[in-house]
Amino acid sequence: MIKNVHGNTVDLLGEAIVAGRYAVGQSIPPEPVLCEQLGVSRTVVRESVKSLVAKGLIHTGPKVGTHVLPSDQWNWFDPDVIAWQSRAGLSPEFIRDLQDLRLVVEPAAVKLAATRATDADIAEIEEAYAGMHRAVMGGGDYVTSDLRFHQGLLRASHNRMLVQMSKALGALLRTSFEISTSKKDGPRSSLPLHRAVLDAVVARDPVKAERAVLVLIEGAHKDIEQVLGSRRRLPRVHRPALPLKAA
Repeated sequence: MIKNVHGNTVDLLGEAIVAGRYAVGQSIPPEPVLCEQLGVSRTVVRESVKSLVAKGLIHTGPKVGTHVLPSDQWNWFDPDVIAWQSRAGLSPEFIRDLQDLRLVVEPAAVKLAATRATDADIAEIEEAYAGMHRAVMGGGDYVTSDLRFHQGLLRASHNRMLVQMSKALGALLRTSFEISTSKKDGPRSSLPLHRAVLDAVVARDPVKAERAVLVLIEGAHKDIEQVLGSRRRLPRVHRPALPLKAA
């Protein structure tokens, strides 16, 4: 998606903050300086600052200026924040927090899905799984289908708060999937683990479903640790997912 001048300005400032070019507590340059540095109008700078305030990255006020907030106040459910973090580098703390979140949210959602999923829910998850299978066997976009699979499980919980989280978790989950599937044969080896989760939901077995998704999450975590340990270049998760090559 091509961004306008405002979107590009938010990106430039947000990425600079997340990358640490402006330290916590430090004031960002005043409007005239930013206008000159970025080649934009004061209106664009002001609107961009408002966007960064809404994302929790900065605070602004009379007589105190505009300064950077600690990372624990940033909105980590915002796709832009996740994209900026991916460009700046995925820290061990970020990966740990993502793993912790998955362990808290997904097993509970899958247990509910095993008792509440409708035929339409299961058909949607089956379709997502089929897309993963096609990508592994014949090449194509695996990550998008993987994301549809997990978001479908969250929606199948029919818990309104978890359904809302499925939207917010999208960028976070995609980050995990991009990294874990960059491991050679990672997608192929994870297919039966996904199938086990889906089969347990279809069988209306919440205990088995919870156990299966825990195995799946742990497997993804091990893949991520191996990828990070290899020190090879990580996927650029702010860009479209790279397709798998045909087997």
